[in-house]
Amino acid sequence: MTPTVETLYEVTEATWPPADRTPAGPWVLRNGAGGGKRVSAATAQDDWSEDDLPAAESAMRMLDQDPLFMIREGEENLDRALEARGYQLIDPVNLWLCPVDLLTDIAVPRLTAFPIWEPLNIMRDIWHAGGIDEARIAVMERVTGPKTGIFGRMNDKSAGAAFCAMHKDIAMVHAIEIAPDHRRNGLGVWMMRQAAFWARANGAKWLSVLCTQSNDAANGLYASLGMKVVGQYHYRILPKTGDQT
Repeated sequence: MTPTVETLYEVTEATWPPADRTPAGPWVLRNGAGGGKRVSAATAQDDWSEDDLPAAESAMRMLDQDPLFMIREGEENLDRALEARGYQLIDPVNLWLCPVDLLTDIAVPRLTAFPIWEPLNIMRDIWHAGGIDEARIAVMERVTGPKTGIFGRMNDKSAGAAFCAMHKDIAMVHAIEIAPDHRRNGLGVWMMRQAAFWARANGAKWLSVLCTQSNDAANGLYASLGMKVVGQYHYRILPKTGDQT
């Protein structure tokens, strides 16, 4: 059976976890420790009301984080309530999915992509150059389930890095970064295929990846591999005073 979007939200958190996750009334609050929106955003549980929003905002500010909510499918009421409070919509994200067998039909060329954990220093350098800093690498290190880095090479040079982790029978790829000089040469295809081979070897049946809807190149890559968009989410962030446009 194809995983539901609710299951993929669960996989997202398990394979890219916050430093701390705290249920607080109708909300789940997250301490991202500088690791980005995905690990810092609050999410709603059942039976929230607009009167509960100020407490969530105060708690996030106490964590030295801007008030930020992840809006998942079916949460239109929360989306409208936050918009009415002045929250801006940012970073709509596609959830892509395919069976691992779809990407394991062709062998990865020798010396092109490798599963490696702990990440090599050159992988860290590639991540850093692409804006994936130590706080985000710390997110990878917090994952407790099966995980690996994917190291990509092109023309005998270090060219790419990615992270892949598993929850249940679903592997999810994160932090795909290819050095600018090596883009548009097919390396992303081979790194995704290598992730699928690693996932299958570790018992996964499905391979998934997240991508902002504005990233045309990456969305095109996943579509070309035969992956399908099976869900989405976006964020609502409260601008700081003076930031409203």
